[in-house]
Amino acid sequence: MNTRAFSTILGLSAMTLLAACGNQGGNSSNTGGSSSGSADTGTTGGNAAEVTYTFGVIAKAEQNPVFQAARVGAEAAAKKLSEENEGVTVTINWRTPATEDAQKQAEFVELLTSQGVDGIAISCTDANLLQSSINAAAAGNVPVVTFDSDAPNSDRFAYYGVDDKAAGAKVMQELAAQLGGPGVVAVLSGNPNSANLSARVDGVREEAAKHEGIEIRDVFYAPETAADMAAKMQQVQTSNPDITGWALVGGWPLYTDNALDGIYENAKVVSMDPLPLPLDYVKAGQVQVLVGQPYYGWGYESVMLLFDKVHNGKDPADVMNYAEFDIVNTDNVDEYAENWKIWDPTGGH
Repeated sequence: MNTRAFSTILGLSAMTLLAACGNQGGNSSNTGGSSSGSADTGTTGGNAAEVTYTFGVIAKAEQNPVFQAARVGAEAAAKKLSEENEGVTVTINWRTPATEDAQKQAEFVELLTSQGVDGIAISCTDANLLQSSINAAAAGNVPVVTFDSDAPNSDRFAYYGVDDKAAGAKVMQELAAQLGGPGVVAVLSGNPNSANLSARVDGVREEAAKHEGIEIRDVFYAPETAADMAAKMQQVQTSNPDITGWALVGGWPLYTDNALDGIYENAKVVSMDPLPLPLDYVKAGQVQVLVGQPYYGWGYESVMLLFDKVHNGKDPADVMNYAEFDIVNTDNVDEYAENWKIWDPTGGH
């Protein structure tokens, strides 16, 4: 998905917005209709057998707006598939911890498997911890697709999201363009056990090495909350006043107000994740570029992959299904912001 795709995605999202209605409580399920994967041979609707597929969707954190967009996408895909396939109903069982908790995710995988869902989509907080649960689900004939954050050594049959190493490289590439020459760069990251974040950091480092005069001062880690990340940036900038650029492989500190006071005056900032609050930083000129991911598509495309697998018996041509990035700056920030009116009607605040 590139910047030219905004209007297309927005149009699709608007057509399917009703799919997000209902089932908005965390850790709840939307499993109306007949039991998972079961056929109804009654006379309702003619002689055609009716079948309901229930797909479990497990994101990293209920409180993160990007995963609310994924939820809207999953519900939209379920609605579209139900409308376009006669005799078929697709429902979503949303199971997501309030905050990042890999053990809770593993418990949800095991619960959904025991309930006999027809497939599971998951964004992995800790790939190593979740691997055995994913493998057990697959062994129990419950196919698993990962989105956003992969478990590459597991038995999942597909991944949908960005190439995380390329995402990190893109952040650094945009930052180098903003610096316009030599600079001292700090990298901000979260959970060091998260495979996708580690890959992004690797991408930042490799891209920085291509630009003469750019020095990576260090990679700084903090708990993935807005307050902790903002405090870490302030601490690092104060201790290292020669820092002239920040590469954020996640947008965490930008989810609160005034996070960059004392920083934006002295350094350029490029970050992942153009969410509603980070977009305000672009509008204010405190963040130069945001690199976006397919938040809505995480849910939408994952459900489509699961449906193709269980209903049509089709695997994707490639295990790794990569989406393109959105590049958001002052030129298109208002246009991009329109997406969030569909993806997260609460505004993400």
